[in-house]
Amino acid sequence: MGKTLFTAIVSACQLLPVIGLADTYPKNFDIDIQHYQFKLWLSDRNDSVRAEATVFLNFKKAGIQQVRLDLTNVSSELQGKGMTVASIMSNGKTLSFSHRSDELLIAIPASVAGQQISITIKYSGIPDAGLAIKQNRYNDRSFFSDNWPNLGHHWLPLADHPYDKATCEFIVTAPSRYKVVSNGLLQEESFLLDGNKLTHWKQAVPIAPWLFVLGVAEFAVQYVDSFEGKSIETWVYRQDREAGFYDFQTPTKQALTFFSDYVGPFAYEKLANIQSNNSTGGMEAASAIMYSEKSVSGKRDVRWQDVIVHELAHQWFGDAVTKGDWDDVWLSEGFATYFTLLYTEHSKGRDEFVKGLKASREQIIKYLAINPDSPIVHNQLSDMEKVTSALTYQKGAWVLHMLRELMGEVNFKKGIQAYYKKYFNANATTLDFRYEMEQASGLDLKSFFSQWLYQTGMPTIKGQWTWDSKKKELKVTFEQTQQNAFSFPLEIGIASAGNTTSEVKKVNVTSKQSIFMFVLESKPGSVTLDPETTLLGVFDVSLKK
Repeated sequence: MGKTLFTAIVSACQLLPVIGLADTYPKNFDIDIQHYQFKLWLSDRNDSVRAEATVFLNFKKAGIQQVRLDLTNVSSELQGKGMTVASIMSNGKTLSFSHRSDELLIAIPASVAGQQISITIKYSGIPDAGLAIKQNRYNDRSFFSDNWPNLGHHWLPLADHPYDKATCEFIVTAPSRYKVVSNGLLQEESFLLDGNKLTHWKQAVPIAPWLFVLGVAEFAVQYVDSFEGKSIETWVYRQDREAGFYDFQTPTKQALTFFSDYVGPFAYEKLANIQSNNSTGGMEAASAIMYSEKSVSGKRDVRWQDVIVHELAHQWFGDAVTKGDWDDVWLSEGFATYFTLLYTEHSKGRDEFVKGLKASREQIIKYLAINPDSPIVHNQLSDMEKVTSALTYQKGAWVLHMLRELMGEVNFKKGIQAYYKKYFNANATTLDFRYEMEQASGLDLKSFFSQWLYQTGMPTIKGQWTWDSKKKELKVTFEQTQQNAFSFPLEIGIASAGNTTSEVKKVNVTSKQSIFMFVLESKPGSVTLDPETTLLGVFDVSLKK
């Protein structure tokens, strides 16, 4: 849709303020965590984890005397689970610390601007979350992480928030029968004299902490293919070797190619698809994606193929370009949901794409019926139980779809590529995204973003049409019955009697009540709203009797 159509909407729309929101996590932009090294010792004797974490920091300001990290401590509420810190050292010197209320406060000598130090924390305990130590569906013992959204600190000392991205490495010592997978590239795999095996993975690309991943199980591993010189791998339970290798063989490379062409380069050193027992769907850990153990059936189930594409889309949106805080989680989930639909359009055609849009719309309608006052962008989110919903996923996807229709395919793609390039391996906000789309399109998108992302609800349109045979004039009258008024371009489909193909008229809706007149050669057989599936809304229009 062109600029003229949008300009009319902007002039008539009551603009809502776009408030600068931020979640409640205690960020410290004067400290930059650059790298985490986690050494872990795992055992079959018990569920206790012995660990040593080294955190590499850069100080942007002088005079800092304390470093704060998140780490769950042992408590009665957790029935003795949690982590106990034995010692903390830096540059050969012991540091004093306090560890209460899942907060690790470390006293350090006053910093110098630009100074880099490392802090090594020795600790142990039984994780109550974040790392699940349990049997898989074949009753084999396994260890699988699931840090989403902020569970990493239940077993790792870190700044458990997406704003401070860092590189990471895992050095895991475990019984030799296990294979270990993590982010990045394999550095070492050595059998030790005590019957254990040491496995070292290292990722050189900065990521948010919830994307740190660890899988330890009796895996069957297939090196399926490569993409731009990077390995595509499948890691499944040994019993699921044949079925799992078949299920994960596609569509990984095809989707990687599509997203690279549409958005920009793939950020990571490899791509591993991993069967696990610590996820009900998929978890988009960078370079190493976890899927439910139920994902493997040997049938290439369509649902799970879509999950693969969704998690692959996250490698671009959520992983490489990461929201700056939890209020903007739609920048991850809405994007992955819509880009899964774009891949469907690319691989299966427009009809399947529209089918997916309509299914998403039904999920939004059901959610808003119960939660009518919820916007997509959160307002200082502190309850991680509410971080995602049908709004951040499906409504977020619909916002992108309407934005694509508004900007046109060329400008939309141009804006997406500019946004990805600018915030590659960094953090972005909704305002950052809006700016890039405005630059690409030349449009003022303030009202569009305000009403679809910060305002609640969506249009619910009740309409009637009449035919004046003398004037040969079609009159369409409708009103928005929801609480908040929306302004939007609307397509009206007009079909002659006995004809299933509609002529599409485009109008601008700028108020709750609207009347539109059309001169036609003959009486319509039917009138429909949004025949091309371009607007998020509920539509009901009928012939007035």
